[in-house]
Amino acid sequence: MTKHQYPIRALALLIATSLAVFVTASSAQTVPVPKPAPKARDRDSAQNQMSAAEKAPLTTATTQQAPPTPVIPDPRRNVPANIFATFDANQKAQAARVSTYLSSLQQLSGSFVQVGPDGSKTKGDFYIMKPGKVRFEYDPPTPIAIIADGSSLAVRDRKLATQDIYPLSQTPLRFLLSDRIDLLKDTNVVSVTADDVFISVTIEEKQALIGTSRLMLMVGTKDGQLKQWTVTDPQGYDTTVAVYNLDANKKVDPGLFKIDFTNYSTPPG
Repeated sequence: MTKHQYPIRALALLIATSLAVFVTASSAQTVPVPKPAPKARDRDSAQNQMSAAEKAPLTTATTQQAPPTPVIPDPRRNVPANIFATFDANQKAQAARVSTYLSSLQQLSGSFVQVGPDGSKTKGDFYIMKPGKVRFEYDPPTPIAIIADGSSLAVRDRKLATQDIYPLSQTPLRFLLSDRIDLLKDTNVVSVTADDVFISVTIEEKQALIGTSRLMLMVGTKDGQLKQWTVTDPQGYDTTVAVYNLDANKKVDPGLFKIDFTNYSTPPG
């Protein structure tokens, strides 16, 4: 399978298993303009090229922002993990900061832009209610919706009126939709880096039948806000996501997280 043949359903599932962890706990922010994690030789130029949107003050939740333009990171960053990797005191502190940031979430709604391995862009809205509930609605013409109800995760195709059901316990959402999370204890963190621009945390998820996936989270070092994340699937293809128009104060309707088993069938096989 080439990256141009990547099924939208598989891509949606891959995003579903990672999207919830990488949303900001703030009630609102300006639209992030995602950038790849800078290499050591590129850090100075990355700092100089930060956009006005990244430097702007926080906005109110009622201010609607234009979708950001995600930037695909260099795929050469995906080097094999060192199973004996250890983290120094500074790395542990940075991971703890991100853990606290994620644990502060109880409910959240907003919009997202997704860039697939072939460069195609899709947009949509998402809703989160802890523990264990999330919904991602892709804008037309993409017919996909993803719903987790606390125990199961459904990848729904509105056009075909079908949905694939997965146990929530078999996805990284079992960590990321919990009330609290300690990244270093509850997930397999393989990399923590920080400079004047970004804190980047890479989580590795190994599954016997699927393979190894990675989630790379990047937040701003100074403002503590999410800039972007990238999901690397077992074939090595990257999917990058940016979020915007975030609101942690708006009450989320619990009915959004109900999985419809009546009007949507589970395809055979």
